[in-house]
Amino acid sequence: MTIGRNQARAWQFLVDAASEPYRRAGRVAWHSARGKLAGDPVFRHVVSSGLIAPYSRVLDIGCGRGLLAGLIGAAGMAAQGGRWPIGWAEPPAGARVTGIDLAARDIERARDAHGESAEFVCADMRTADFPAADSVVILDALHYIELDEQDEVLRRVRAALPVGGRLVLRVGDAASRLGFAMSQCVDRAVAAWRRQHRPPAAGRTLAQWETRLTGLGFEVDSLPMGRGTPFPNVLLVATVGRPNARPAGVRRSARPAAPAVGAPAA
Repeated sequence: MTIGRNQARAWQFLVDAASEPYRRAGRVAWHSARGKLAGDPVFRHVVSSGLIAPYSRVLDIGCGRGLLAGLIGAAGMAAQGGRWPIGWAEPPAGARVTGIDLAARDIERARDAHGESAEFVCADMRTADFPAADSVVILDALHYIELDEQDEVLRRVRAALPVGGRLVLRVGDAASRLGFAMSQCVDRAVAAWRRQHRPPAAGRTLAQWETRLTGLGFEVDSLPMGRGTPFPNVLLVATVGRPNARPAGVRRSARPAAPAVGAPAA
């Protein structure tokens, strides 16, 4: 079997195992979990490239229904069963996840799906306590709050991380005006459908995100993370203290600054 086929089969196992607990919430929840895990490239990248270390403390801000926790649990199953493929970084087996989300229904489903294997807290990221963590993951969540609130969340994330700790942050690059506007329209529609009262508030260009993070003491790398979509999503990997090696597939990015979207330029 080629490495590519081995990795494809391993990924399918992870998607199946991570989505299985959601069957308890019904077929719609199960299909939704499978579709999100299989269709969004960020999940495969996070577990295959070593962004979360084994037996580490993970804080998932904007965790939704706890898909990342499910995927980390599935990675442990794959490693134990000899299903972890050649060519991937060490699996995040044994990592312990604390998830925070404002949506009470999503937190309830996360708790139902994962039981005692992870902790889920229904709280607002702007005011929630952030426990000490080795990795903090924020995927597509910060643009729902204002720029000054984003800065405060990032400051508190930095305080929760040790030297060598890592923030894994996916954002939309507002420098791509059309794609960013499309993503905001989709987010507004989803928020309305789910009866959430927090539409997208403000965005930044990639250069502005990097400036904010380096100002907090992070060293920042980035790579595109919107494959298969029209959205200008970027994954920022921000590390407190430079690791010995850059995670696979991540490059240092440098782009000219541009005014933030939704607020005056900082």
